[in-house]
Amino acid sequence: MEFRMTSEQADKIRDDYDWGEDAATFGDRLALAREHAGMDQAQLARRLGVKFQTLLNWETDRAEPRANRLQMLAGLLNVSMVWLMTGDGKGAPTPGEALGGEEAPSQLREVMGELREIRRLQTRLTNRTGLLERRLRDLPA
Repeated sequence: MEFRMTSEQADKIRDDYDWGEDAATFGDRLALAREHAGMDQAQLARRLGVKFQTLLNWETDRAEPRANRLQMLAGLLNVSMVWLMTGDGKGAPTPGEALGGEEAPSQLREVMGELREIRRLQTRLTNRTGLLERRLRDLPA
């Protein structure tokens, strides 16, 4: 099924996604490039030879890869190292660009909104888990 999107709808999706050079982080660019390459987190972690949690930390901006892994990431995802780090240069298309400015059904906006909410919840739960683990370690034996 093919769909067309008006420029107003594409702008709304871009605004909803909050994508921009100043808003996108290393983790955002990594996740975008991974998705554009058609890989899930587990697949990319395996191909890089890192733990799933390590990749998750990179995508949620809790950690950054060393130079050798950054070079491997750029090669596997077919983007430049500079783009991964700064957003400048050759990289994956942003969500609005990937849609080609064509019409997207309201379902696409709904799915993108749900994904954003899941990422927010995931971050909150990860932080909460860390606090609980620290409290657990501090309990007397």
